[in-house]
Amino acid sequence: MRERLGLLWVIAAEVVLFAILAERFLSIDNARELVRSSAELGCLAVAMTFVMKSGGIDLSVGSTLGLAAVSVGALCERGWPWPVAAGAGMGVGIVCGCVNGLLIARMHIPPLVATLATMALFRGLAEGATGGYVVYTKFPQPLLALGQGFGLLGAPPQLAVLAVAFGAGAVAVHRCAFGRRLTAVGYAPEAARLAGVPVHRTLLEVYGWSGLAAGVAGVLAAAHVGQAKADMGTGYELAAITVALLGGTAVSGGAGTLGGTALSLAAIAILQNGTALAGFPTELASILLGAVLVASVLLGRRESPAAANSQTLSDEPEMRNSQLAVLVAAILAGALLVAGTNTWLVRTLMESRGEAGRVPPKKVVVAMMPKNKSDPYFASCRKGAQAAADELGVELLWEGPNDTDAAKQNEVVESWITRGVDVIAASVENRGSLSTVLRKARSRGIPVLTWDADAEPEARDFVVNQATPEGIGQALADEAARVLGGKGKMAIVTATLTAANQNEWIAALRARLAAAHPGVEIVVVRPSDGVREKALTETRNLLRAYPDVRLVCTIAAAAVPGSAEAVKQEGSAAKVIGLSVPSLCRGYVHEGIVESIVLWNTVDLGYLTVRAAVKLKAGELRSGAASLDGGRLGTLEVRGSEILLGKPFRFDKSNIDQFDF
Repeated sequence: MRERLGLLWVIAAEVVLFAILAERFLSIDNARELVRSSAELGCLAVAMTFVMKSGGIDLSVGSTLGLAAVSVGALCERGWPWPVAAGAGMGVGIVCGCVNGLLIARMHIPPLVATLATMALFRGLAEGATGGYVVYTKFPQPLLALGQGFGLLGAPPQLAVLAVAFGAGAVAVHRCAFGRRLTAVGYAPEAARLAGVPVHRTLLEVYGWSGLAAGVAGVLAAAHVGQAKADMGTGYELAAITVALLGGTAVSGGAGTLGGTALSLAAIAILQNGTALAGFPTELASILLGAVLVASVLLGRRESPAAANSQTLSDEPEMRNSQLAVLVAAILAGALLVAGTNTWLVRTLMESRGEAGRVPPKKVVVAMMPKNKSDPYFASCRKGAQAAADELGVELLWEGPNDTDAAKQNEVVESWITRGVDVIAASVENRGSLSTVLRKARSRGIPVLTWDADAEPEARDFVVNQATPEGIGQALADEAARVLGGKGKMAIVTATLTAANQNEWIAALRARLAAAHPGVEIVVVRPSDGVREKALTETRNLLRAYPDVRLVCTIAAAAVPGSAEAVKQEGSAAKVIGLSVPSLCRGYVHEGIVESIVLWNTVDLGYLTVRAAVKLKAGELRSGAASLDGGRLGTLEVRGSEILLGKPFRFDKSNIDQFDF
């Protein structure tokens, strides 16, 4: 009881803090999104409480979620009724859970080892079913409504799912013989067996329920983001363990309550939601949460021998004072950091304007999202975006995933809608998935731009197009033909096979080759996720599989040096061309491995996007416009709803040292 009271105090402190820092934190809309965003993790946390209470661990829940989501997506894609597809997804979860249960209960494999193995197995099955790159997006509207709609009294459907999960779980653990068996097995499995407790059956049931929870979470996740792919659920196993652990569930087994898990889930969800609404990087919430977890483990309650001997088979563990103290301290430290930063910023603004008695006027907030903010390509775009924001006197809110994660993009835009930013500019990873939430933003009166990669036309007002697909395709095709001497085989390494802009570039490249360079043949297209390491692996594999490939065209900035390194390591005579930034490829260009790269000025792309966003918000950019004042870029063409930056530029040995981005 004392532990739950402590978590209530933590939640109260978070609510007060973020109510001060984020204007719309206490709104009904934000409460709905809090529930919606925590549903999948909540289901997994309930299951993890069961599993940890039994003395085990389940590292496979994230992989099971991904496999279940892919199963639902595949069946919906084939026209199966959505209830059947959803039921099949949950069935896949149960099967996965029973596999874990059999390995642990019947074959006596330690839970850590067994679920570590099945984590890899289930993820491998999902990747095998999708080829590692297929993304399912054709979900029927009733299923999407389960993840994106609103039910009775405007509540999201996920609220009912969470209520059932926690309610049924609490009854099973605290009011049924199953819960007593679980506690006995967790504290002393051998003693429980000698006392007549069916230990094997109990463990099989526990892992079966865990699999079902992961299956339900997979259905919810697919419905929430409108897509299903093999890597869904990555990292969820650790998040679920974190929730259960901070809620008071003992790693050693026996102790744990669903009430504590529910409060822990709320505390973590509020922390993540509040930092996003307050406009701070998502890394801040991760840092605070990570510090809490690590410190909780390191500073765990030190039991005296007397206390240990007096411990009973109770569901109510003693309050972990050090754990609670660390959690509160982390939140307060974050609050002090935020408050101090805000105070300093306001004071600086006042002093610089000589307005010590007046608060400066509110700036227009431009919320700009890259596909992957750790990608050097997008980092260079940010430089131009910040330059335009400083020039125009607006606030730039730069946020997005640290890898190509469409689900994370959805979460970011949802938080911006709740916050009420002035305009949104998004580089779209998955068109079908993100378009839904962008339409929602427009329905709330928030103007929407896309840049670098487009959404569905009705989901945005304008798109800032760095170059036309035809221009990029022609430039790459002509360069490929030049390097190959007009004849030969080439391979393409792209970021993802579902990225709309890259698919358009590839289509334009194929069309140009067919029309002007028929002697050049594309033998394979492989995805790299825009990651150097994966591009290296994919390029190495295709060079071995297709030894007659003489050119690799890589169209993702961070992936080009990966392809170049693969060519170098393999000792291949193949050359590399593609789309990238000079800073990543300079060395390989001078070595002669990368023949050339084609790109637009990424700094200018970021600069133009912010200028267009501000013009759109001010009503100076309207439908039917033929041109746009691009500031230092001059007057730029507007073609329909496309704002054109210009033609792509070719970088090679003769000029690459002249550019520093």
